[in-house]
Amino acid sequence: MVTTDKIGGIEFRMLSPQLIKKMAVVKVVTPDLYDADGYPVDGGLMDLKMGVIDPGLRCRTCGGKVHDCPGHFGYIELARPVFHIRYIPYIYDILRATCPHCGRILISEGDLEKYKRKLERIKKEKGESAYWNYIKKIINRAKNAKVCPHCGVEIKKIRLDKPYTFIQDGKKLTPVDVRARLEKIPDSDLEYLGIKNGRPEWMVLTVLPVPPPAVRPSITLESGERSEDDLTHKLGDIVRTNQRLYENLNAGAPEIIIEDLWELLQYHVATYITNNISQLPPARHRSGRILKTLGDRISTKEGRFRKNLLGKRVNFSARTVISPDPRLRLDEVGVPFEVAKELTVPERVTEWNIKFLKELVKRGEEYPGANYIITPDGIRRRITEENKEALLEELAPGYIVERHLINGDIVLFNRQPSLHRMSIMGHKVRVLPYKTFRLNLSDVIPYNADFDGDEMNLHVPQTEEARVEAELLAGVKRNLVTPRYGLPIIGAKQDQILGNFLLTKKDTYLTKEEAIYVLSYAGIFELPEKPAKVKDGIVYYSGRQIFSMVLPKGLNFEGKNKLAKSIFQVDEDEMLVKIKDGKLISGLIDSTMIGAEAGKGKITEAIIEQFGRDVAMDFIYKASLLGIAYLNLVGFTILVTDTDLPQEAVKKIKEILNTTEKQVQRLIDMYKNGKLEPYPGRTEKETLEFRITEVANRARNFITEIVEKEIKKNNNIFVIAE
Repeated sequence: MVTTDKIGGIEFRMLSPQLIKKMAVVKVVTPDLYDADGYPVDGGLMDLKMGVIDPGLRCRTCGGKVHDCPGHFGYIELARPVFHIRYIPYIYDILRATCPHCGRILISEGDLEKYKRKLERIKKEKGESAYWNYIKKIINRAKNAKVCPHCGVEIKKIRLDKPYTFIQDGKKLTPVDVRARLEKIPDSDLEYLGIKNGRPEWMVLTVLPVPPPAVRPSITLESGERSEDDLTHKLGDIVRTNQRLYENLNAGAPEIIIEDLWELLQYHVATYITNNISQLPPARHRSGRILKTLGDRISTKEGRFRKNLLGKRVNFSARTVISPDPRLRLDEVGVPFEVAKELTVPERVTEWNIKFLKELVKRGEEYPGANYIITPDGIRRRITEENKEALLEELAPGYIVERHLINGDIVLFNRQPSLHRMSIMGHKVRVLPYKTFRLNLSDVIPYNADFDGDEMNLHVPQTEEARVEAELLAGVKRNLVTPRYGLPIIGAKQDQILGNFLLTKKDTYLTKEEAIYVLSYAGIFELPEKPAKVKDGIVYYSGRQIFSMVLPKGLNFEGKNKLAKSIFQVDEDEMLVKIKDGKLISGLIDSTMIGAEAGKGKITEAIIEQFGRDVAMDFIYKASLLGIAYLNLVGFTILVTDTDLPQEAVKKIKEILNTTEKQVQRLIDMYKNGKLEPYPGRTEKETLEFRITEVANRARNFITEIVEKEIKKNNNIFVIAE
C-alpha cells in the first residue's frame, strides 16, 4: 500500500502514564535477563515480547525474526514517583507561578483575559518565537506575586537545591507533594504556563517506558560471554532498586530506609535520562567507565542527530580550507590538482569521444588521466601500468571511463552549516596548483564564509541528470537573488566596494596609462571614447568614465546611495546615482549600489531585470576587479591619528564616564539595602540590571554625540565605515 499523505509537522509531547502503558507490551518486574539456559526471562529486561536480538528466536508480540521485528516497548511501574531530571527547571517555574492551595496561576482573571487576547494576536502576527517569549513574561510576572489573586492565600517562597530538591518553609517537597500540587492546576491555566497537549504532573514520573532490546542490543565477546548495553545496565539498577522499595513499603520498613531507597531510585532514573548532571556523580560501569545513557546518545556532536542523521561521510567528495581568488569567475571554483586526480567523473564511451577517453586511459594516474574503467557488465577495473595496454585494446562504446576532474566540470560546493538553499551551489571546476579550494570573494555572502580557516565541501555529481540539476537548479547564476527578500545575495565586498567608491568621486581622474592598467585588470581592453580633459598635454579620464566601461550599454538607472551627508559634506550630485544609456552621470558607488544582502546591490538588481543573469554576473565580476585595481593604484591607509579627539572632548568624555560610574554605584547600594523599587513584573535583581543598562546607554549616547561633533571628518576610517 502506498500512502500519499504529507507530514504536516512534528510535535514533541510529554508521555502520559496511560499512554506509556498503552504502547507497552509487557510490565518489567525483574532485573534478571536470562535463565540458566541463556533464554530471556519473562518479565525481565530482555523479555521476548519486546522483540528479539538473537537470530534463532521469534518475537512473541509480532512473530517477527531479528530483521523483521522493529521492537516493542515495555514499562516499569515505579513504587514511588520521581522527577524527570530534564523538566526540573519547568517544574520550579510552575511551582513559583501557581497557588499551592487552589492551583491557579498567580494572575487575576481580568489580566488573564487581556493576556489571552494578546497571545492570540502575537501568534497570528509575529509567530511562534514571539509567542513563547510572551509566555515567559507571563510566568515571570506570576512568580513575583505575594498573594493568590483567586483564593487570597499567602504565597511562600520555594527554593531549588540542585539537582532536584525543592524546599519550602525549611521542609523538603517530595515528588508526591509536587505531583499533588501540579494536579491541582486547571486545564484553563495551562496555556499561560506554556504547556500544550499535556498535564504538568506528567513531569513527575510514575511509570517509566523501557525501550526494546533492539535499541540496546547485547554483544557476545570472544570468550562467549554476553556484554550488555549501558542502557540495560542502568535499567537493571532501576528495576532492582524499585523492587527493593516495593518490598520495604509492603513490609512497613522505617521511614529512613524508605527515604534512602527513594533517593537511590531518583538517582538511577535521573542518570538513566542523562549521565552528566553537574551536581551528581556519574553512573559508572564496574570497570570505572562512565555509562553512556539516553541524553548522551542524542545530544552533542557524537550523538544520533549530528553524527548519524544530519551528516554522513560520502564518496566523490573532498573537503579542505578555502581561500579567496578574485580572478576566478563567480561560477568557478579553484580545485587543487591532488583533489582533481582523486575525484572522478564517469564518462560513457561513444564513437565521438572514444579517442579523447583513450588518451586519458593512456595517461592513467598522470593528470589529466583516468583511474577506473567499468565494463558493460558492471565490472570496475583499476587502471595500472600492467593492464593499461589491454584496457586500451578492449575499450569500446558502452564502457564507462572514470576520468579525473578537468576544467569546466560541474560540481556542487557546500559550506556547513547549510542554512538555506544557497549554502550549496553548482560551480565549474578550474584546476589550480596549491592545496586550498579557491573562491571569488563575491560568492562568500550566500555561503556565509570567510577566509580565517573555513573549510568547504566539494561533491562531484555522478550522473548526467545530477550534473544538469547542479547547473540549472543549483548553479551560481540561478542563485544571484535570494528567495528570502528577492534582492541580490551575490555582489562586491570590502576592498572591491572601497575601490569603486574612491574611483567614482567627482574629482578622481586617471592618466591614459593608469586607465589602461585598471581596465585591463578587469578584462576590458578598450578606453572610453573621449577623454574627460587634457591638461599640460596629458590625457585624463574621469573615474566615472572608467566605471561606465563595466556597465552594459543601454542601462538606465536612478537611485540614492546611503552616504551620511553630515560626515562627507557631499552634495546631492554625489548622493544621487544616475546612469543613462550605460554611462554613470552622477553619484558615488557604495555597497547600496554594488554590494549584496538586504537593501544593497541596486545596480545589480536593475541589470538582472533589464539584461538577465549572465550580464549581471559579468558586471559583478568586472566591477569587483575594477575596485581592486584602483586600490592597487592609489593605496589606502588608516592612521591611528584618524581616531584622535581634541583634549576638551576627551575631558568631557571622562566626566561623563565618572558620573555614570557614580550613578551605577548608587543603584547597586540601593539594591543591597533593599531600597530599589522593582519594575512591574520584574524582580529587584532584574530591575537593577535594567536601571544600570539605562544609565550606561544614556552615557554612550552623550559620548557618541561628542565624538561625531569633534572627530576629524572625511578620514579613511569613515570612508571604510560608509
